[in-house]
Amino acid sequence: MSILFSGDFHGDVANELSSITESTLIKKHGQELYGSIKYHIILGDGGFMWKGKNKTDMLNFKALARRPFPVLCVLGEHEPFYGMKDVPEVDIGIGETVYQINTEPFVAYLKRGKVYTIDRMKFLVLGGALSKDKDIQKHNKTWWDMEYWTEQEKRDLFKLLETENYFTFVISHTGPHHINKKLFESENPDSEKLADEVAFLNDEIHNKIDFCAWLCGHWHHDEIYDDEKAERDYHYLYRKTKVLVLNDDVMTIYEENQYEFLKKYGNYPLTYTISQKK
Repeated sequence: MSILFSGDFHGDVANELSSITESTLIKKHGQELYGSIKYHIILGDGGFMWKGKNKTDMLNFKALARRPFPVLCVLGEHEPFYGMKDVPEVDIGIGETVYQINTEPFVAYLKRGKVYTIDRMKFLVLGGALSKDKDIQKHNKTWWDMEYWTEQEKRDLFKLLETENYFTFVISHTGPHHINKKLFESENPDSEKLADEVAFLNDEIHNKIDFCAWLCGHWHHDEIYDDEKAERDYHYLYRKTKVLVLNDDVMTIYEENQYEFLKKYGNYPLTYTISQKK
């Protein structure tokens, strides 16, 4: 069983679709690994359902439907989803319900602050980032009221963390603030993107939990930060994709063009076990 991860999609506004088509994924990960994918998780900014973009959505869904697995999206910033009402919730057997926005292919948004379990792996789902649009920031506003976490959402999550604080993986849109700074501050020392309340919230959450790896998007870079002392990794994705493989209790995250090479030579640098941190 495998899970595909990719970064911001933006409704294919910058040709992000080309990174996750069937042919591209087979080319970069091989037919065997591609054939084992059970879910595709987009790490925020799915960008579906923009007003006036129905034709674009239809073309995107048509391309995604050529692949045999559903799409689950982490909530990003100023997603059109935030402004919608009465989005159907469905139970797909991974714990919490999801917000379904399309049937064929199946596309849904995961709830932030909730825990989902896929084949014994526990995913803490966070999400969001404040808009970096300067005119929005100047007036201390967001595109929609739900763009930032509500106080109730935060209370519910921190109550959950009082009794449950180990997760196999954390998935979010922006990363924890202290990791964002390590990777991106030198390039953007005055960036509004660093001064993000959602990233600060992620820091608070980070200090209360244990996990194997954290995966996120938002920064439009493909980076990894390896915290050797804590024995965990932080994966930032945009154009590149990664595949998480579960084999018995062993989990391996494969980079593009890595599966066949590592399978042949037996060197797995990003391998975890489900029980190692419990």
